[in-house]
Amino acid sequence: MHEGEIPPGARVPERELCEALGISRTPLREALKVLAAEGLVVLLPNRGARAARLTRESVQDLFEVCEGLEALAGELACQRISDQQVAEIAALHAAMLTHFRAGELIPYYGCNRLIHEGIVRAADNAVLSSLYESVAARIRRARFITPMTPERWTLAVQEHEAILNALLRRDGGGLAHILRTHLRHKRAEVERAGFAETEEPEAISPVRARRLSSA
Repeated sequence: MHEGEIPPGARVPERELCEALGISRTPLREALKVLAAEGLVVLLPNRGARAARLTRESVQDLFEVCEGLEALAGELACQRISDQQVAEIAALHAAMLTHFRAGELIPYYGCNRLIHEGIVRAADNAVLSSLYESVAARIRRARFITPMTPERWTLAVQEHEAILNALLRRDGGGLAHILRTHLRHKRAEVERAGFAETEEPEAISPVRARRLSSA
């Protein structure tokens, strides 16, 4: 299973997951309880679980918090990041550009995520890292229901160029500003996609959902 295979609101296909992971229902349901505590799934009494639905309000709340966390991470990272960490992020940026030019969205997202996580890790603050991972995990689900237009993709790459340049200059204030702007654009992109408030999606198999998320 990969991220995005079960769209928000869809039922969690427990039987297929157990077969795919080679586990019984008991450890799967324990894992679902953990995900429910993190706000990623909703447990349904005697009816299994479904992926937590995203609403405009929840997306707004998540992005507002993530903006603050990433801005703080950028400021701290510029104070504490090592040359080796900068080189690693620069290498990820180069790989991300390669995927962008090839039109490879999913691997592009992978490099993008590692860059943001690298900045948070370079901030060297355990509390910040923990909070960020919790919020970012919930935001990442929105990415798989949001189309990426060519114009938005190009803008995102330009913003990442600015992120790397600020990091190379150790410009904490500048990096914080760029990260906030970058996340606001991501939020607008997700909000434009719209969210169903009442419709109950059918259960979607991992294979079908994978196709949908990569379409």
